[in-house]
Amino acid sequence: MTAVLCPAYLPNITYCSWMVAQQELYFVQDTHFQKQTYRNRTELHGANGKLKLTIPIVHAKNTLHQKEADVQIANTTAWQKLHWKSICSAYRSSPYFEFYEADLAPFYSTKATLLMEFNLTLIKKIMELIEFPLSYTRVDYDKDIHERMDILVDAKKKIALEVTPYNQVFENKNGFIANLSILDLLFNLGPNTLSYLENQVP
Repeated sequence: MTAVLCPAYLPNITYCSWMVAQQELYFVQDTHFQKQTYRNRTELHGANGKLKLTIPIVHAKNTLHQKEADVQIANTTAWQKLHWKSICSAYRSSPYFEFYEADLAPFYSTKATLLMEFNLTLIKKIMELIEFPLSYTRVDYDKDIHERMDILVDAKKKIALEVTPYNQVFENKNGFIANLSILDLLFNLGPNTLSYLENQVP
């Protein structure tokens, strides 16, 4: 069976650790979009603890039957401005924020339309920044040959991952918070992000 994955928004450490361990990566595009998942949610470490961000989506009449590739982002609110302000507030004082800021800021100033395209482009950029060139194939789901890794985007279920603690900006105030967005690793560990991901044990 070939494992297939749904693109997540600024995916967490578990998701990214799994991703860099794969010899080939397949993103599924025709399964049905599910609410309350990391498809359009991410978690950062803010001054007051875990900070959750959500990309608003257009709720079609048959939302439950929307295919991943068809889900549109709702741009009726300034969510990009809000998300970037939150990211800056959380990580402005981190060791590597200024190093990556210029690469990520455009994602929050250019209007995005389709959720899957936005997520994939953002994931590809982040993988480029950690020097893990991302090569992937978009596929249509076939239950006879594909194993769906939906647990990696399930916001309610937690995968047991032995996460090695690292220094976080607000750790002295809130303690270490595990399995946050890849941004938490990137801004705190910089060039060591990839080696960290490769050394996590599922």
